[in-house]
Amino acid sequence: MTADAMNEKKGSGEPRNRGSLESSNTCDENENMDSTVKLKREIGLVRAVSLIIGAMIGSGIFISPKGVLLATNSVGMSLVVWFICAVVSSLGAMCFAELGAVVPLAGGPYQYALHAYGNLPGFMVAWSLVVIMMPAGVAMTAITLGTYTSDYVIPGDCAPPREAIQLFAILSVMLIVFINCVSVRVASGLSVVFSGAKVIALMVIIIAGLVKVFQGHTEYLDPSVSFEGSTTQFLGYGLAFYNGLWAYAGWEILNSVTEELKNPGRNIPLAIGIAIPAVTIIYLLTNIAYFTTLSPTELLASSAVAVTFAERTLGPMAWVIPVGVCISTFGNLLGNILASPRIAFAAGREGHMLKVLSMINVKRLTPLPAIVLQAIIAIILILLGDFNSILKFASFVSYIFHGAAFMAVLILRRKYPDKPRPFRVNVLIPIFATAVCVFMILAPLIAAPTLEYLYALVLLAIGLVVYLVFVWGKRQLPFMNQMTLFYQKLFLVSPSRY
Repeated sequence: MTADAMNEKKGSGEPRNRGSLESSNTCDENENMDSTVKLKREIGLVRAVSLIIGAMIGSGIFISPKGVLLATNSVGMSLVVWFICAVVSSLGAMCFAELGAVVPLAGGPYQYALHAYGNLPGFMVAWSLVVIMMPAGVAMTAITLGTYTSDYVIPGDCAPPREAIQLFAILSVMLIVFINCVSVRVASGLSVVFSGAKVIALMVIIIAGLVKVFQGHTEYLDPSVSFEGSTTQFLGYGLAFYNGLWAYAGWEILNSVTEELKNPGRNIPLAIGIAIPAVTIIYLLTNIAYFTTLSPTELLASSAVAVTFAERTLGPMAWVIPVGVCISTFGNLLGNILASPRIAFAAGREGHMLKVLSMINVKRLTPLPAIVLQAIIAIILILLGDFNSILKFASFVSYIFHGAAFMAVLILRRKYPDKPRPFRVNVLIPIFATAVCVFMILAPLIAAPTLEYLYALVLLAIGLVVYLVFVWGKRQLPFMNQMTLFYQKLFLVSPSRY
């Protein structure tokens, strides 16, 4: 079915690829089907665990501790929030694992909404991912890189100027876009190589912290005083969870390889049960290490917590931490810019985004227009906001659609009851996960409403108008064909095939 045919349904809720889901049952049941058309189950438990850990540990742990502490107002409660974030991430990972098996199509959350709810919700998810969430993730990672880079290269005890952070962040985005445009293989290879730096940096911090613990520097960790001053307003914890859950982002990676897992019914819950606790231990030990050396006041005053910690504990070797963090964050940014445009690419092929976004460069075979679009939006966000404002802006939207994705688990069970599910979550898990998302949406709005939430709602409203006019209404601007042709020539791209 073509995109035009899909639009003629006028909001019928039948996604373009629904037939592919139904036909997949037939393929599974046909024992004579050639095995070469099926993905091979080659990913075992160890590799599945490695995938989750590698995706989750990124720039968040180097920037989020400050935000969590600021919102909770005590060392003890900040550690509790880090643990709760791990539990919530585990529930989300299990829901997405089932969704990945039921809808094994490119586009992830976009495809889940498309098949569970129909065209309009599917479009709104794609719009939010392309215009808000994905560019915001790139922008926040770039700001983290800019913060640590400027803090390291600019001497002095004062926080680096915002302009310096923005400059380094924008330059890093432009460099990584260039790398991604030249070669996906080079970009993915560098991402893997650089990811080792984050492990080294975190291990150095944890070991230094454990040494401090054995030396008796635990005054801020004493349970008798560590919870003093904790925030008493329940709704005020929304911002703490925004920061903590940002650091845990990446748990959804396993749903993209569900069909390639060996014994998924056993290995999916095991991989989640091993990887997320492992990341939780690393994050808790890292935070404990910070508090063995820095008081809560000192941590909140630091623009780059890991750098301040290194200066206090490592002496002449303090440079290891900022360099490791910068390399790690650069690798994380590489991965973000590599993966983010694929949503715009998939939505463009469905007719839910500009057609040119579904095109690939004829020489490099990269989705160049989608990559450039994501970079432009990310740079605009870097220029207009700081880390916390972008976090609130993007997280508010992300939990709307995460909640919808979690409920899609139950909806797809009703729509496709015969679809093979190598892994099924308990029915209470998506319900509880959705309730958490509702809290994450409402709590910050009630406790501390800011303009960032209004901006997010305005962009969602614009997305609704775009859908009604250009997708459902099938209107086309008179210059659209000429614009598509111009960008085809500019980027040397042509339509891609499924």
